[in-house]
Amino acid sequence: MNASRTMLLSFAIAAGLALGAQSAVAVPSATTTVATTAAAATALKPVSGTYQLDPSHTNVLAQWTHFGFSQPSAEFRISEGTLVFDAANIGKSSVVVSFPIASLDSFVPNLDKHLKDADFFDVAKFPTASFKSTSVKPAGTNKFTVVGNLTIKDNSKPVTLHVTLNGAGMHPMAKQQAIGFSATASIKRSDFGVGAYAPNVSDAVQLRITTEAFLAPAAAK
Repeated sequence: MNASRTMLLSFAIAAGLALGAQSAVAVPSATTTVATTAAAATALKPVSGTYQLDPSHTNVLAQWTHFGFSQPSAEFRISEGTLVFDAANIGKSSVVVSFPIASLDSFVPNLDKHLKDADFFDVAKFPTASFKSTSVKPAGTNKFTVVGNLTIKDNSKPVTLHVTLNGAGMHPMAKQQAIGFSATASIKRSDFGVGAYAPNVSDAVQLRITTEAFLAPAAAK
């Protein structure tokens, strides 16, 4: 091997080692990234008081499986909801929400009609569903566990919501104190009298909830 080829090979090896070292420094591990994000979480401090949920920014998305092949979903709106937040004593917080079942939207008109008839929700007899909390507990920074009774077709069963506080403070558009949450839960639809076609259509239903709520200035504590 002549001197020029030896020199080129040496440069190539040195460059490769340098790039490898640079990559090791520049790309943190997934564990490091997650730890940094978690450490950076800042506890939000909502104003205590009674909030009214905003129906235009509140929805419940229900999702299930169909013969194990697909995961359809339906969206439910709310008619009204009240949330009491007590920053000094989270256990005194509460939420009550009403859902007009006729508002459901599965994004498939024929399925909407079927879900509203007697096989499922029987909207003509049971037009409204509701949720009323029975306990609220802190579960970490900006996290809460909310247990309450979900009532559908006059069947009431306890449901646990895993809640994340997304934001709190003065809403830039409404110019009011606002609070926003997301939540998840899992239920069995057969518990509520809407178990038709199980198990081909799964009994288990996953719920994803998001909401914004506003506090009247005079109600702030």
